[in-house]
Amino acid sequence: MEHSSRFAADQASFELRFQSLFNARCGYVFPCDADGTVAIDQLCERRRDNYLYARAMVGRELSTPVVLAVA
Repeated sequence: MEHSSRFAADQASFELRFQSLFNARCGYVFPCDADGTVAIDQLCERRRDNYLYARAMVGRELSTPVVLAVA
């Protein structure tokens, strides 16, 4: 399997979650690999902006992200 195809397959199985520190029903979720790596270049512009925002807001508005397996 080609590296990019394998990475895409890995991303289908995991997600990176940033939970709001103030509202348990809010947060951000992005596809990732088992290590929590998000393929930024494969995100649309809006999702990429949201991902960069979420990373910048860790500890201020959002919790440290967690990697979860997707069923």
